[in-house]
Amino acid sequence: MAREKFIKITSQAVPVPVENIDTDQIIPARFLKATERKGFGDNLFRDWRYDKQGNLIPTFPLNDKKFGGSILVGGYNFGSGSSREHAAWAIYDYGFRVVVSSFFADIFKNNALNNGLLPIQVTPEYLKEVFETIEKNPKATFTVDLEAQTLTNDVTGSVATFTIDGYKKECLLKGYDDVDYLVSIHSEIEDYEKKRK
Repeated sequence: MAREKFIKITSQAVPVPVENIDTDQIIPARFLKATERKGFGDNLFRDWRYDKQGNLIPTFPLNDKKFGGSILVGGYNFGSGSSREHAAWAIYDYGFRVVVSSFFADIFKNNALNNGLLPIQVTPEYLKEVFETIEKNPKATFTVDLEAQTLTNDVTGSVATFTIDGYKKECLLKGYDDVDYLVSIHSEIEDYEKKRK
């Protein structure tokens, strides 16, 4: 399924400075019944965003109007726990395109990349600076340049580089999923098959 191309984003960021955020906290198991990727954003961080009566908890960052943007910043070991792909679906469906942390669980990282969500791993020191920048100025912006593989703090000017698999980078830049990519190189596949015969 073709999706929006990812090249460069300048945006505010929403901070969730909690370590070991697991996939059940990202999207609780009781909301996994749907098979389509739509609507999961409504229940992103459900048990942290709402109280038991279903009322919004105003102090949670996603509910706090001073925060916004398409960048989510989480603590160390983001996306641990079960391998549910729905966690990446929920974050993307909510409107985030980037998640920044100092460490990601491998399965979550792969699920994110497979679903158009860019996980950026930075050093603990850089993550601390990002959180401090947002705390001082919630309207602060950050620029993500996928082509250059950089995250820039637009307030301080400091730049962090990040690594990404070359194939996944190409898919994000072109807005491809795995099937779209195969379709894009179908003539090369046909040529290869002809030569094989």
